[in-house]
Amino acid sequence: MTAEAGLVPAQAGRPGPIRVANCGGFYGDRLSAAEEMVEGGPIDVLTGDWLAELTMSILAGNRLKGRPGYARTFLTQMEQVLGTCLDRGIRVVANAGGLDPAGCAEAVSALAERLGLRAAVAHVTGDDLMPLAGPPVNADTGETLRATPLTANAYLGGRPIAVALEHGADVVVTGRVTDAALVTGPGMWWFGWNPDDLDPLAGSVVAGHVIECGCQATGGNYAFFEEVPDLAHCGFPIAELYADGSSVITKHPGTGGLVSTGTVTAQLLYEIASPRYLGPDVTARFDTIRLEQEGPDRVRITGVRGEPPPDTLKVAVTYLGGYRNTMTLVLTGLDIAAKSRIAQEAIWARVPRESFEQVHVELTPLGADGGSGSPSPSHTGTAHIDAEHTDAEHTGTGHTGGGRGEVNRRDDAGTALLRITVMDPDPRRAGRAFSSAVVETGLASYPGFYGLTPPGDASPYGVYWPSSVDARAVLPVVTVNGIRVEVPYAPPSGPLLGEQAGGPPPGGAADAAIPPYAGDVAAGQVAPLGTVAGARSGDKGGDANLGVWVRDPARYPWLAAFLTVDRLRELLPEVGDLPIDRFALPNLHALNFVVHGLLGRGVAASPLLDAQAKALGERLRAVCVPIPR
Repeated sequence: MTAEAGLVPAQAGRPGPIRVANCGGFYGDRLSAAEEMVEGGPIDVLTGDWLAELTMSILAGNRLKGRPGYARTFLTQMEQVLGTCLDRGIRVVANAGGLDPAGCAEAVSALAERLGLRAAVAHVTGDDLMPLAGPPVNADTGETLRATPLTANAYLGGRPIAVALEHGADVVVTGRVTDAALVTGPGMWWFGWNPDDLDPLAGSVVAGHVIECGCQATGGNYAFFEEVPDLAHCGFPIAELYADGSSVITKHPGTGGLVSTGTVTAQLLYEIASPRYLGPDVTARFDTIRLEQEGPDRVRITGVRGEPPPDTLKVAVTYLGGYRNTMTLVLTGLDIAAKSRIAQEAIWARVPRESFEQVHVELTPLGADGGSGSPSPSHTGTAHIDAEHTDAEHTGTGHTGGGRGEVNRRDDAGTALLRITVMDPDPRRAGRAFSSAVVETGLASYPGFYGLTPPGDASPYGVYWPSSVDARAVLPVVTVNGIRVEVPYAPPSGPLLGEQAGGPPPGGAADAAIPPYAGDVAAGQVAPLGTVAGARSGDKGGDANLGVWVRDPARYPWLAAFLTVDRLRELLPEVGDLPIDRFALPNLHALNFVVHGLLGRGVAASPLLDAQAKALGERLRAVCVPIPR
C-alpha cells in the first residue's frame, strides 16, 4: 500500500521540550553510549550519527565484499537498549542504514523478534540516486566526473523522519540524511512544524549540529581540555528542544565532561563554511545564534533565524580512485633533511618514482628539537598530483593542493617521520613492488634507519565527489508497518534560495558588526595564540574548515583585525596560496576560515598524516604571536 504524506500535525499534549539524546558521532564511537543515555536519565528520542563522508566509502567497500552496507554496531547497541526504549516510549532515530536502510531495518526487526519484542521499525529510502542519469558535476570545482560512481546519495532532511514517527515508528532507520535532520525530524513530529516555520526549524538545525558529533559538544577534543573534568568518562550530549526552536544543550548528571558556552561554540564552528548554513529543510543563520550559560552543564541557544532552503539537495558521490600504499621511516639526530634526501634516492633507485600515478612525500618533525610538528615535505620530495604525472614541488605544504610555504625551518638534532605514499590504478605496482623496495634499502640508507610500517599490499581508496540535484527530483519514501508513504517535496511558501546562497550575508553585515580595533595589531607580548583563543578544525570534502574564537569578548576586535587571510597564510605556511574564505561571526566572538583544496580529493583519498585537518587548529594555536594585554 502506498500513501502520500501531508504536513505533520502537532502531537497533542506535548508542548515541549523534547529531549533528544545523542549516542554516537561516528561509526566506531563508544558502544556503551546508547545504554548510558537510556539509563542515565529521562530522554524522549535516542539518536546517533554514523555517516561521515568517509563512512560512505567504507560501506561501499563492504558492500563490494558481500558485507552489509549498513553500520552493524547499531544492532549491538539496539540489543542493549531496545527493550527499555519500548517500555519507556523512547523513539530511536539513526542514520545507521547507510547504503542499505531497508536491510538494516530488517535486521532490527529480526533482532526484536529474537528478543521477544514487538517493535514498529521504519526505514527511509529515496536518497540513493544510483544509477545516475548522467555524470555528476563537482559542486566545488565544476568538473564533470569521468570515473564510474560507486554510490550517489542525496542528503535528505527531517520531514521523512517526522512522517515515520507520525505513523507510529518506534525505530526509524535512514540512509543519507543531514546530520542535523536527526534532531529536526523529531522536532517536526513533536511540535508539528511545517515548511514555513523557518525560525524553529533553523533552531533545531543548530541544536542538531551541536550534538551530532557526540562528546565534541561536552568537552571532547576541546582546546581548553584541562578545564574539562573526568574527560575519560565524558557524557554524551542532550538537546532539550522547545517549540520556538530554542534549545538547551546538556548531559546526564554524574557523567564526565563539560557543557559550557566554550564547548558549544567549538562545536558550532566545526565543519561549517558561510554563516548561512544550507540544508534541505531550512537555511540556518549561524550569525544570529545567541548562547547563554544557564547553569552548570546547561547552555541555552536562542535567537536563531531561518531562511528558505536552497532549491537543490547536496549529493555525496563516491568512486574508486585506485590503490595506495604508505611506508613510514624514522629519521633521527643530525642532518634530517639530508637523511630524507638519501632515503628517497635509495628507494627511487629500486622502483622508479615516475612509474606511479601519484607520489606524496611528507616530512613531519617530532618533539621540541625537531621543529613545530607541522608537516613539511622534504627538500627533494615531489608529488605527482594528477594522472598526467605533473610534478608539484612540495615546499612546506604537505598536501596535493598546490600551496607553498617555508621548507623545514630547522635542520638540527631531532626526530622526524618520513612518510612516502604511492597511488596507482594498478594494485601490484602500488603494492609490494613499492613496499619491498623500501625495506630493501634497510642496510644501505641513512644512519639510524628504521621504519614503522612492514611491507604490505596496496589497499583500494575511494574518492568523495560533492554534487547536487534538483530537490524536486528526489522522492523520499517511508516504509512502516507494511505501508509505503511517499514524502513529496514541500518547500516553504516564500522564494527559495539558489545555489549561490552559500555566500556571506548581503552587505557584509557580519564584518560591519565587528567593533573596530584601535590598537596596533603587531604590538603586545609574544605568546602562543592558544593562550587567548580556541580553535576547532575539520574536513569538508577536499576543503579544510578552521574556526577560531576568543573567550573574552573584549579581545574579539583584536582577533578580527589581526587574523586576516594573509596573516593565516603567514602563521600556517602549509595553506600556501590556496584560496581561503574568511567569515566573521561576531555573535560567537569567532572567525571561520575555509581553506579550499587543502585536503586534495578528500579524506578517503588524502595521503596526508592529518588527512581530515583535525589538528590544523591546534597547529595555529601553537604559533607565537604578539598579544595585547
